[in-house]
Amino acid sequence: MEKKHNKVQTDKPIRVAQIIGKAVISGVDSVVMNYYRNIDKSRVQFDFFMDGYNPTLIDEEILDLGGRIIKLHPYEQSMYKNMSECRKAFEKSRYTIVHSHLNTLSVFPLFAAWQAKVPVRIAHNHSTTSPGEFKRNLMKQALRPFSKTFATHYAACGETPARWLFGSKAVREHKVRLIKNAVDTSRFYPDTAAAQHIRKEFGLEKRFIIGHVGRFVFPKNHELIVKVFSEVYRQNSNAALILVGTGELENETRALVKKLGIEQAVFFTGLRRDIPDFLNAFDVFFLPSRYEGMPVVGMEAQAVGLPCLMSDAVPVDTAVTPLVEFFPLKAGLEEWASKLLSYENRGKKPYPDLMRDSGFEIRSAAENLCRWYEDLQKRAVR
Repeated sequence: MEKKHNKVQTDKPIRVAQIIGKAVISGVDSVVMNYYRNIDKSRVQFDFFMDGYNPTLIDEEILDLGGRIIKLHPYEQSMYKNMSECRKAFEKSRYTIVHSHLNTLSVFPLFAAWQAKVPVRIAHNHSTTSPGEFKRNLMKQALRPFSKTFATHYAACGETPARWLFGSKAVREHKVRLIKNAVDTSRFYPDTAAAQHIRKEFGLEKRFIIGHVGRFVFPKNHELIVKVFSEVYRQNSNAALILVGTGELENETRALVKKLGIEQAVFFTGLRRDIPDFLNAFDVFFLPSRYEGMPVVGMEAQAVGLPCLMSDAVPVDTAVTPLVEFFPLKAGLEEWASKLLSYENRGKKPYPDLMRDSGFEIRSAAENLCRWYEDLQKRAVR
């Protein structure tokens, strides 16, 4: 039986170890930062466990907000070193809560937390699988049966990823806490000036802009994005494509753009912190993903009132407003292009009431998370 931690001082905030992997300013790290910016830090503080020792775009902000940063040996280089560093950090700071966002890989930091006798160990799933990633899917399927082994609590960003990792029975019995990829509407809102600023920066003041925000990785389907845009541009030379982000497939995507001869109309921005400005500048947000858990940028796009065209592989509960339209992933390039071109003069329309009522407004979501941590803490130190 694990030993209980000594009762913590009530005048100090609860320190939660957030295991986020790589900080790439999209996806999981973006979700955790949204919550961190809005949670009551007099009650709960976050410590960020990141893979890799290089500085990231969120390091300074985390420190300014009172958080701590623990840089870890990259797990793909040595999982043993990564876990060893995790365990030492868990023991040193004597956490009562470790919250891991690494999907099936959470089994490893949670094993380290179990070794360090951390009483509350949360496995949080943000993803699923899809055909086309044989090696990655093989690893996910191999680790999937162990997803609950060292976890004391389960969480997911939506029902689809919850059922995939933890099973329908766990969801049915309310054993999985749904923590929505909530949006900070004080940052993501309609902003004409921001839109004009981005359009001017890229020389696209009067162009029809198709935009995508996301890492250059297999699930995001940049190959299809570029091929579809090539067809769009063939039909309408006023169109432009902006790709925000970076990742392992960026060079491959750039090569495809060059091969198709559309370099003059495709813009790679790299990592950017002004995501709300880009979403305001786009005419349509394009997300033809091969698979998704719950795309946070899809919620952010809806918050600014941006029309969204997504593949039917994206969970249907992503559509919390009428702004989202799903399209068959298997559709042909001409069909995709025709659909995108229909958005040229669509315009934007925000639905703040729907965002709030659906639970995707960050302030109420952060308060709910804060209360959950407090309840877990109380139970752990009894």
